[in-house]
Amino acid sequence: MYLEIVSPEATLFRGDVTSVTVPGVNGEFEMLTNHAPIVSILKEGHVKVTGTNIQLEEDVEAKFTKSDKGVWLAINSGTIEMKDNKLIILAD
Repeated sequence: MYLEIVSPEATLFRGDVTSVTVPGVNGEFEMLTNHAPIVSILKEGHVKVTGTNIQLEEDVEAKFTKSDKGVWLAINSGTIEMKDNKLIILAD
């Protein structure tokens, strides 16, 4: 699936990923390829992104935490929309 993470300052990530886990207001949930369409509000927590070849731009790389399972991005709040294998995260 294609993921785009956008903040008020910049686009933080664009690319193909395997899964994304987000901190929803009713609990953490994960989205995979072919997930049903969804719009949700996010609370403070971490966006966890996994994939085979995640490339971060140098100017935003410091905002992410890398692990052997992918990358994490701390957010204060946000909104997501998933439709047709494209996930957009608007994050604060």
